[in-house]
Amino acid sequence: MDESVVKGTATQSGVDDARIKDLKAFDDTKAGVKGLIDAGVASLPRIFIRPPDELVEELNLGYSQAEVPVIDLSGIETDDQRKNIVDELRQVSEEWGFFRVVNHGIPSSVLDGMIDGTCKFHEQDAELKKEYYSRDQFQKVRYESNIDLYRSRVANWRDTMTINLLYSNEVVPDELPEICRSSAMDYINHVTKLAETLFELLSEALGIKVDNLRAMECARGRTFVCHYYPACPEPDLTLGVSRHTDPAFLTILLQDHIGGLQFLHDNNWTDVPPIPGGLVVNIADLLQIVSNDKFKSREHRVIANRIGPRISVACFFIGVAVPEKIYYPAKELISDETPPVYREFTVGEYMSNFFSRPIDKSGLDHFKI
Repeated sequence: MDESVVKGTATQSGVDDARIKDLKAFDDTKAGVKGLIDAGVASLPRIFIRPPDELVEELNLGYSQAEVPVIDLSGIETDDQRKNIVDELRQVSEEWGFFRVVNHGIPSSVLDGMIDGTCKFHEQDAELKKEYYSRDQFQKVRYESNIDLYRSRVANWRDTMTINLLYSNEVVPDELPEICRSSAMDYINHVTKLAETLFELLSEALGIKVDNLRAMECARGRTFVCHYYPACPEPDLTLGVSRHTDPAFLTILLQDHIGGLQFLHDNNWTDVPPIPGGLVVNIADLLQIVSNDKFKSREHRVIANRIGPRISVACFFIGVAVPEKIYYPAKELISDETPPVYREFTVGEYMSNFFSRPIDKSGLDHFKI
């Protein structure tokens, strides 16, 4: 074997070993990114610095000032207004994949309470937080930094509290952290009702039975990820969340006033600025599959910021988390002219694929015919 290859392999192995050591040291603190800020770091630890090729790739993508669509959900009880809303949803789901909703029925006090509760959880005494620190994906409530810490090329500048309702439809109050228990209960109940309404409207937008997506129990399995993005000393070198698509049917995002969410539209990064009382909705991978590519799941990311902390709460509506459950494109959307784009697959196969790859790698191609 060529000597340079051997040296290169050894060098790479040394780099990998050093990285794993750094990752484990960070993970073992159980203090997350906030712990680094509390310790007074003035520059980014190397595990957070994006690789050179990724930074160069930014040059191939543009930035857009396009205004992300806003859909007003008021008046969905009347036939004429409902039809207008369905038509708008069809257009934005096909062309954008991202949109914002207002007059959605969730009181501003519930939204503000969830933002405040998330902030309080992350800013409570570090020792209390550590009780929830875990990388067990089945744990009902857990706190961690970077779900794919050991699988990704680079760590992201954020900490997360996750409320996992994939395997249980019931929210047991005592299982939630006391510091945010009441606000989380209120928000979970309200946002689930909103999702059920959206799935009805999206079924109509697809031209299938109004109860089709609800019958698939798309809103049953839910995961809430409550993110905390501390102010970053070198935001140009890292990200809050790497580019990715969501492993769900639909995502509803609550974000505070700071912003930072961007999605890829026509090969341009497009900001999704927060609007008072509004929520962000995006089509996720499973809905793109069920719609047979009619609706689009767009790549998105969160940029880091010198201002912080930024707080956001994303609810992923994942459907039935039973390994044997089979998903495939809706039969009503399949014909000789529009053959299926995706094969049948089980939830077990889908989740196995998700947890075996970094979040910045899309899982859609794996299921294409």
